[in-house]
Amino acid sequence: MSQLVHYTLCPVCNSAGISKIISAQDYTVTNEMFEIFHCSSCQLRFTQNVPDADSIGKYYKSENYISHTNTSKGLINRIYQVIRTRAIRQKRKLVEKITGIRNGNLLDIGSGTGFFAVEMNSGGWQVTGLEPDTDARKIAVEINKIELLPIENLFQLPAKSFDVISLWHVLEHVHDLKNYVGQMKNLLKENGKLFIAVPNYTSYDAHMYKEFWAAYDVPRHLYHFSPNAMKVLMQSMGLKIIDMKPMWYDSFYVSLLSSRYKNGSTNWIGAFITALLSNIKAMNDAKKCSSVIYIVSTMKS
Repeated sequence: MSQLVHYTLCPVCNSAGISKIISAQDYTVTNEMFEIFHCSSCQLRFTQNVPDADSIGKYYKSENYISHTNTSKGLINRIYQVIRTRAIRQKRKLVEKITGIRNGNLLDIGSGTGFFAVEMNSGGWQVTGLEPDTDARKIAVEINKIELLPIENLFQLPAKSFDVISLWHVLEHVHDLKNYVGQMKNLLKENGKLFIAVPNYTSYDAHMYKEFWAAYDVPRHLYHFSPNAMKVLMQSMGLKIIDMKPMWYDSFYVSLLSSRYKNGSTNWIGAFITALLSNIKAMNDAKKCSSVIYIVSTMKS
């Protein structure tokens, strides 16, 4: 039987100052409406009354959910696939630049169909990839010839064994948020780094599309982070954000989807202009980008 998760306190800062801010629709699978709440203290937003971890699986079962299916159906998804190859290479370069390492141990959480894990492995890294979705793990073997492990293995890995832990648009999906972050801290080597990419609801494109903003992606996205909410979360777990990097491509992909959700069909020119303006506003401040990569380290005692 499906159980719903209802918050009476903010899941990041435990504040009681939470209230409904908007309602958003699940455009990918069910067309259901979900309420999004806002915390006045840490600025986190979160989806209220979401299915629990045991019952949310059906909301991922769509051929349009590209991270789990690798679908090329539709022009937007075909564009996504072309851009993905370049974006994955940029992620590898960023990891190597920040860490100064070219062949360390990397844990990739929420590997999807394995494209980033394969890129890092081919570059000389020892990669452990975790993915909760059984179908995505099968596709990873078929397409990328890589064996990903079930997500339950996260709590069975040896402590202080990874130079890098990466979560590319994954943390917003995790029900057991603080336990996951705590375990990631436990798995990092002394000078290890977390790379956490999440959508940013304070971006210009989010402001323009409001409840139609595709990166709300309810109910799959349980949390909707602002830079301040991420800072509060990391500090509460004994971690610190040492840098933030923009994800320039995300504003275009999200704006194209958002335009379709809002208008019933994609306004290509309008979506492109919105995405471009969003990136221009974030040019000198990564905190304003449509999606942000947070680079995180442990606090020195």
